[in-house]
Amino acid sequence: MIPLFSSEQIRLLDNYAIQKEKMPSIILMENAAINIFRILDKKLDLTKINSTLILCGKGNNAGDGFALARHLVNNDNSVFLLLTATEKEYSPDAKMNYDICKQIARNSKKLKIIKYKNAASIDSIGKIDLIIDAVLGTGFKGNLDKQNKNIIEQANNIDALRVAIDSPTGLNLLKSTGKMIFNAHFTITLGGLKSGLFYGKGYAYSGEISLGSIGIRDSILLNKKTDTFLLDNEDALEGLPKKNRTSHKYSAGKVLVVAGSAKYVGAAILTSNAVFNSGAGACYLAIPDSMKSVFQTKSLSVVAAPYDDFNKKHLIKNAIKDINEIANKCDVIAIGPGLGREEETLNEIATIIKKYNKKFVLDADALALFNDGNYKKHNLQNAVLTPHHGEFASMLGIQVDELETDLLGYGLRFIRETKAYLVLKGAPTIIFSPEGEIFINSTGNSGMSKFGSGDVLTGIIAGFLAQSKEIKTSLISAVYLHSLSADLLLENRTEFSILPAQISNNLPNAIKYVRKQNL
Repeated sequence: MIPLFSSEQIRLLDNYAIQKEKMPSIILMENAAINIFRILDKKLDLTKINSTLILCGKGNNAGDGFALARHLVNNDNSVFLLLTATEKEYSPDAKMNYDICKQIARNSKKLKIIKYKNAASIDSIGKIDLIIDAVLGTGFKGNLDKQNKNIIEQANNIDALRVAIDSPTGLNLLKSTGKMIFNAHFTITLGGLKSGLFYGKGYAYSGEISLGSIGIRDSILLNKKTDTFLLDNEDALEGLPKKNRTSHKYSAGKVLVVAGSAKYVGAAILTSNAVFNSGAGACYLAIPDSMKSVFQTKSLSVVAAPYDDFNKKHLIKNAIKDINEIANKCDVIAIGPGLGREEETLNEIATIIKKYNKKFVLDADALALFNDGNYKKHNLQNAVLTPHHGEFASMLGIQVDELETDLLGYGLRFIRETKAYLVLKGAPTIIFSPEGEIFINSTGNSGMSKFGSGDVLTGIIAGFLAQSKEIKTSLISAVYLHSLSADLLLENRTEFSILPAQISNNLPNAIKYVRKQNL
């Protein structure tokens, strides 16, 4: 897995290089500019870029832009420097690079310096192929002032490639929030990968992320402690259940899925089938007896475990007595998809959780039991909860907008309070462990935003957990492979036509893919 750092940790890294290794800060700025130039040339082929606009703010952010402008001009690119701050707001290093740019501008038509006054300052440039954002850096908090807001809004509306240096202007990296943010196609972040670029508004506005060096040894950064990680292929393999030649159906894990009702038959089927696609040896589906024939015609592999529902067609009080024997012999109980939220249903869910000492996966309608802080009344230690943002906000008793002002903070507080595992579904999905670790998924696409995708994930998680004693690694593998399966479907279809059942059925190909990548 790839370690992610806070902007404060990277700032301390800069200080270490300057104070302990006696590297002049101007050298760090020059190293950054050289690396940014090289990455741009590799990704974009700068010979095809006719006109580049660099938006320069204040402090060292402007310095990176000024230094980069010099390298672009040396490469025979035409550059327009747009100044959004006054010279007195530049750091000493930025001022040095600005003075060099002024001299170049006097002697070359390839560089022009423009002081921003209004929208016409940018409009007067004409056709722009590339916009580089060097306005504000990683320490930004709050909201943009009126001038910078207007500049970023105008830049976002120009038909050009957009590249952010270190972090898109307007993004609060600490909480990955912001109102007006530079909408980058690429972000070249410096010194180390910042966690705020990989979730929330950072995920939405950073585009493809590349790491640019400032000339500090990698070992110095890797020695810094972090609890936040980005998942990759190797991580998917670590939690993959181990199979051997003597495995049989009773040793491959048994799952009880408590799901489905008259309104939501499909959710239960998707979850149950995903249990089998994840390699579990047995899957029992607890369903209303009055609905038994409907479920059995839709899933031939799953063993029906009907309970008497007195034709109510949903989970009722004391239903668990009819499936007690099966529940006792299963390794994992997954509860929630398509159950409905009737009061007696939620009460029976609470009874099941209290009665059995099992690994639980709690999803969808089951999560309504915990709304408005009621999760505090239940023992959820080592249970796996898989809410999307709306469900998690309801559990906390807050609005989604408030949740998303501090997504990681709310997640960490929840798991520290409950000792549960939280799989917060979204773009991207984020896993929180009881130890306070955060794992951000790096796979997935917009085609997954359909009813049923979460039901499939519940089944994969339950299947993997039934075959393994390790909860954390099982979750990491399940989340990564679930989304990777959807990504691989894009080889033969578009994001418009991906169906949840296809994600489940394509899981074997996702497993093959990560195995091949790690040979």
